[in-house]
Amino acid sequence: MEPHCIAILPAGGTGNRFGSKMPKQYTVVHGRPVLAHSIEALLTDSRVEKVYVALSPEYLSFLDWATWQGRVVPLTDCVGSTRAKTVSLVLRRLYSTHQTSDWVLVHDAVRPCLSLSSLQRLLDAVWADRVGGLLAIPVADTLKHSDGTGRVQATVDRNQLWAAQTPQMFPLGLLTEALEKNPEATDEASAMEALGHSPLLVQGEKTNLKVTYPDDLVLVASILEALSREETT
Repeated sequence: MEPHCIAILPAGGTGNRFGSKMPKQYTVVHGRPVLAHSIEALLTDSRVEKVYVALSPEYLSFLDWATWQGRVVPLTDCVGSTRAKTVSLVLRRLYSTHQTSDWVLVHDAVRPCLSLSSLQRLLDAVWADRVGGLLAIPVADTLKHSDGTGRVQATVDRNQLWAAQTPQMFPLGLLTEALEKNPEATDEASAMEALGHSPLLVQGEKTNLKVTYPDDLVLVASILEALSREETT
């Protein structure tokens, strides 16, 4: 049976480094909350059948869920203490209604500038793969290793180094096992690596940035404006 493709957005984080009382995924940029843009980005490819958003109940009213006509499903009882635990809770919810071979895309709630071309490239590259993969970009900057006192200890060879992005795309069954065995994994790819798998690296884009600090919103607004112009031309 042909696998289906669903997406998970773990949106229960508090964003402490952002320095705001409100979690950064609900900050309005380019007319909508960051989270809404991240959801919309996943819906641009029809192969993504549904997007499941794990969020705290107090923020449920921040988005107009009816806009997406059932294609986006909020889950207010699947927020764990870490990203991996949140994703695991959603996977357990879906396990009885989906095939273990179905593809699961996990995307950062605060990565709103995912382009259609990047999403399509990931889906096209990973669909026939046995393990799965993720968007990433080769590291271009010279990297320095600190000695712990604010001084350079060594220069790190950047050859073959990639900076991981999201979405990350893996089969439901394998991903569930990986996260259950590695509940502290910082991303899905590292959990898969811990099981002995080698995820596929798929070329991403620098514009697919993650909102971490308030200053990031200026650049995000500019990128979203550019993406919206592309969609209308």
